[in-house]
Amino acid sequence: MTDYCENNLINPDWAKHGYIQIYTGNGKGKTTASLGLAMRALGRCWKVLIIMFMKGGDDYGELNSFRNLSPEIARNLTIIQAGPEKIVYNTNKTPEDESIIKEGWELAKKAIKNDEYNLIILDEANIALDMGIIDLDEMLEVLKNKPDEMEIVLTGRNARQEIIDIAHLVSEIKPVKHYWDTGIAARKGIEY
Repeated sequence: MTDYCENNLINPDWAKHGYIQIYTGNGKGKTTASLGLAMRALGRCWKVLIIMFMKGGDDYGELNSFRNLSPEIARNLTIIQAGPEKIVYNTNKTPEDESIIKEGWELAKKAIKNDEYNLIILDEANIALDMGIIDLDEMLEVLKNKPDEMEIVLTGRNARQEIIDIAHLVSEIKPVKHYWDTGIAARKGIEY
């Protein structure tokens, strides 16, 4: 019996060109949009890498879902959590937090250079850039020299203009109305 991806192998000419996508803004849904894209790519048997820079811990619904994918699809997915188990701000970041995030960036650079994946999602990379944990010039150099066929997505608020300028797709998610403003806390299955 053959598996799903053997029956649905992507054409070696699977894409004429891979693009750089940015999901930014103060609204909810940036990571959600990128993970939906990951599911779409996995459904087409793409190799996908997700690096979560500012999100450590294990209590995320999306991680539970990804853990339960069929073996045929799951073997094309790698998830690396390169963030501490807290929300990091400039006011509370520690050298240990920065070290974890920088280790994730080193893994991302290696994967991009080695052309190991069809899609790489750098979740919350915009925040790590904004906080100066990831060097902007280095990120620009890596993105400008990525393999032509590779799609790369950066999420997180405060996307730097220099990154926006080289991106091919930029979506700004703006809050119009949010129940958090009425005191409703984050809910399992919706926010995490």
